[in-house]
Amino acid sequence: KESVLICGFIRDLTSEKKSQAVILEKERELFNKETQLIKKHTEAKTILNDLVKNQSVVMGILDASFHSLFVIDDHCIIHMVNKKSCEDFGWTKEEFLGRNISMIMTPDVAANHDQFMKNYLSTGIKKMIGTQRQVTARRKDGSTFPCTLGLSETPNGEFYCGFIRDLTQQKKSDSEMLEKNKELIRNESLVRGILDASSHALFVIDERCTIKMVNDRSCEVFGWTKEEFLGNNINMIMPAHIAMHHDQYMKNFLKTGIKKMIGTQREVTACRKDGTTFPCMLDLSEAKGSGLICGFIRDRTNQKVAEMALAKKNKSLQEKQDIMAGILDASFHALFVINEKCIIQMVNEKSCVVFGWRKDEFIGKNINMIMPSDIAVHHDQYMKQYLETGVKRMIGTQREVTAQRKDGTTFPCVLGLSETQQSGMICGFIRDLTEEKAHEAKIIEKQLAAEKLSCDLEANQGIIMGILDAAFHALFVIDEKCIIHMVNKRSCDVFGWTKEEFIGKNIKMIMPAHVAVNHDQYMKHYLDTGIKKMIGTQREVTACRKDGTTFPCVLGLSETPQSGMICGFIRDLTKDKAAQAAMMTKNRELQMHQNLIMSILDASFHALFVINEQCIIQMVNAKSVDVFGWTKEEFIGQNIKMIMPPAIADSHDGYVKHYLD
Repeated sequence: KESVLICGFIRDLTSEKKSQAVILEKERELFNKETQLIKKHTEAKTILNDLVKNQSVVMGILDASFHSLFVIDDHCIIHMVNKKSCEDFGWTKEEFLGRNISMIMTPDVAANHDQFMKNYLSTGIKKMIGTQRQVTARRKDGSTFPCTLGLSETPNGEFYCGFIRDLTQQKKSDSEMLEKNKELIRNESLVRGILDASSHALFVIDERCTIKMVNDRSCEVFGWTKEEFLGNNINMIMPAHIAMHHDQYMKNFLKTGIKKMIGTQREVTACRKDGTTFPCMLDLSEAKGSGLICGFIRDRTNQKVAEMALAKKNKSLQEKQDIMAGILDASFHALFVINEKCIIQMVNEKSCVVFGWRKDEFIGKNINMIMPSDIAVHHDQYMKQYLETGVKRMIGTQREVTAQRKDGTTFPCVLGLSETQQSGMICGFIRDLTEEKAHEAKIIEKQLAAEKLSCDLEANQGIIMGILDAAFHALFVIDEKCIIHMVNKRSCDVFGWTKEEFIGKNIKMIMPAHVAVNHDQYMKHYLDTGIKKMIGTQREVTACRKDGTTFPCVLGLSETPQSGMICGFIRDLTKDKAAQAAMMTKNRELQMHQNLIMSILDASFHALFVINEQCIIQMVNAKSVDVFGWTKEEFIGQNIKMIMPPAIADSHDGYVKHYLD
């Protein structure tokens, strides 16, 4: 139930008994102040209207923006919105213009917004302007949604521009975007390089709990070097009260075969080299046939969601494939690979868990076995039509569909499809949305593991490249001479060159001239000294497209130990930068408007009180202080009956209760 506030105005009759000349003089002063405010507001509207008349092209561009735009004055009055603002919030432009920007805020924020604007105008301190901040916005229908707010101030300081980026879909797709960046490369050494670029720590141990493999992230998270890890007991990363029992847990598992932790995810506490502990998510799987156990550790301290990449280096190809199959089966999502006749060629363990069939029941069957009958009856025709026309309607997209289990029950899921260019196979990832629909907060914990198609990398090269091309970020693989050996489809989309134009060229082709001229020397210095300044880090840089335009981006680099190749992922920051600037402007506008409202209330001739349904004072103006003698601090939080004679005060709460009833 919304809080009910009662607003009461009290007019002191004492001053009216005094000279009318004094009252008229005060009214004249207030009129002059109001005239100045109206003049300033009129001038601001005139300036903005002149700008709008001469910027039809700019308005067309703003209406094509993917983000909502608001322009307000220092009274927080809306002067301009774009088409996206109307689509996101539900009001028309006519309903927006001339109204206070607090109309798109939640009540708790809207109540204080004008004060924020007043504080900024009086102090000049920028708390929101020039920054990006995640806030909650309100639509016309009353529903709210998370968004990124970026604010900026016009040079003359009279107008404020705010960009609002709806984060609803991003919240759902952030983890999916990261999961799509699967670093599946042609040979084992390149896979290991990607594994070391994983944002999650990886440990592989044998049945004696001895560590056989770790990645670079394990060293960064825990503080030991790889040499200090290898050959030691895994209990070195556990708190003492757990470490003392861990070997017995392993012994019990080997003796009974009962899996209590393997095949599950559990939140545990881990211990670093310096003795500090931190919460983390532990996911264990058994690499069948190898006797090894693979564990992924995701640091939950800062709730960072990153891509998990797995690989195992072994002496024989068979042992490597067994380990990769075990990692693939540890995936959080079901995987299906079908041929052009819709016959299933490969599934993972998660597919069996989700749908209820065994692997041998899946292999060789038509994929329509997992579809409801109304969809299954048409599916082969969809595939035939695609093969005849080449028109991709589902491939390369993600879509929410309905799937069917062996027992006939159905469930909602997200289906993502990609085609391998060489083999003609189609790879589909299915993410069960049943639990996600009920618990959106757990979406981030469900991740597609990067090992799903690691079995026999050479035989499945086409599949690997197809998945790599589905990544959301640009990928470059270069040699020690800075020559490009591999790019993905996203690289071509972002920079404008084709794959053929990229391959064999120097990587500096995507750099601004002042950086490109020195890049080969940077590489030479690294090869001569071995000092890693960029490799193993993420850094914000500027990149250059084929048409000569530049854009900000985040560059992450990793090196493959044996091949000497360097792998780089590039994430375009253009939209993030714009949103950050818009958010800062928005906050300043809110502050100025709040200050203006409070100034007007304090200029009133009459005392003002705002109380809630319990008769507790929520707000007073300056006149209330002048008339009654208490300070604002003494008023706020007290019962309104403090200003009443005892005979009335004793009954006042009862009057309000009777009204509410």
